[in-house]
Amino acid sequence: VQVVESGGGQVQAGGSLRLSCAASGYTASTYCMAWFRQVPGKEREEVAYIDWRGITSYAGSVKGRFTISQDNAKNLLYLQMNSLKPEDTAMYYCAANSGGYCYRGPANFVFWGQGSQVTVSS
Repeated sequence: VQVVESGGGQVQAGGSLRLSCAASGYTASTYCMAWFRQVPGKEREEVAYIDWRGITSYAGSVKGRFTISQDNAKNLLYLQMNSLKPEDTAMYYCAANSGGYCYRGPANFVFWGQGSQVTVSS
C-alpha cells in the first residue's frame, strides 16, 4: 500500500488550502482513513477521520473549519482547510488502517504518507 499526499503550501491566516491523498494498492472493503499533523518537538495529533461509510469525526481544534472527504472511485482522500490559523502550521500526514472501524490515535494506523507541509502566516 502506498499513500501519497499533495497540496500543502503557505497561506496567510484566514486563507484556505486543500490537501489530497492518493492511496494505491489498498483492497480492504472496510477501512478508516485519517489526517494527522505534527510540529517539531510535539506528538503527532489527530485532525480528522473518515471510514468506508463516509462517517467522519474531527478534532475539536479544527471542527467547523476543516472538512475530510473521499472520492472512492478515484481512491482519493481530501482535507479542505478553511479559516486557517497560524497554529495550524504543521506537517500533515495521511494515514490508513489495516481495515475495520476508526479508532482514534496514530497507533491504530499502519500506512502513512510522507507528509505535506502547511504553513500559515499571521
